[in-house]
Amino acid sequence: MIKTVEIRRIDDLMPLITEQNYRKDLGRFRSTYVYRGVSNADYKMETSLFRNCKELQKQLEPSILNNFTKYAVIEDPSVESSVWTQMVLGQHYGLPTRLLDWTHSALVGLHFAATEPDMDLMEEHDCAVWRIDMREIHSLLPEKYKTALAESATSIFSVKTLSRIAESLEQYDDDMGDKSMVVIEPPSIEQRIVNQYSFFSVVPMGISNVEDFLDRRTRNTVKYVIDKKLRWRVRDMLDQLNVSERIMYPGLDGLSKWISRHYFVKETPSGDK
Repeated sequence: MIKTVEIRRIDDLMPLITEQNYRKDLGRFRSTYVYRGVSNADYKMETSLFRNCKELQKQLEPSILNNFTKYAVIEDPSVESSVWTQMVLGQHYGLPTRLLDWTHSALVGLHFAATEPDMDLMEEHDCAVWRIDMREIHSLLPEKYKTALAESATSIFSVKTLSRIAESLEQYDDDMGDKSMVVIEPPSIEQRIVNQYSFFSVVPMGISNVEDFLDRRTRNTVKYVIDKKLRWRVRDMLDQLNVSERIMYPGLDGLSKWISRHYFVKETPSGDK
């Protein structure tokens, strides 16, 4: 099921950013959670492929990837190595894919939740940070996928591992049905992937509603809903912690976004002086 947690005070954020579990075998605090920040709490958890292609996503996905690969190979020859490499590279550059973005950092999730393209909308609606448990998600996988993780002595899939088990989209969809999905850690093809501590969930065609899947099949999923009145407070806190566009998007584009927001002038409420 999905648990909803309302965050109305800055102190309410502490469970979100300090929820690492203690592992006796390591003597360390380690987390298997990944996070997804959304600027509007009402936004549905939909892939860019679904938003772009609607009910035709299954038919159009192969053409999208084939055409991307045909031209992208000039820039990166490795894109031909697997359909999953094509998908990860395409997602990074804005191609519609079946991947959903996640991060291993709760602070990065908060950054995306507390950021608006139009800063005048900051107090117009609540934002949210979703949390899922990778270990729980992977416990739902078919046995051959669990075996592959065990053989790699890891709890996280790489593109290489996934390519070895599922060579095609059709095979992956058949394996997953509507009961499971893989979470992968992408290769560090660009610095922003490293800085954002990026992960992706690979949504099979059998899961037409991701939130419904999480509600039916998981127990550790949480949706942290952050009150719209708290968003500027969270945003300013993150800037003080050096979690901003300057870090999320290394380069002049991220620097410009950060400076633009840093000097954004809020409208004074009527009646104030």
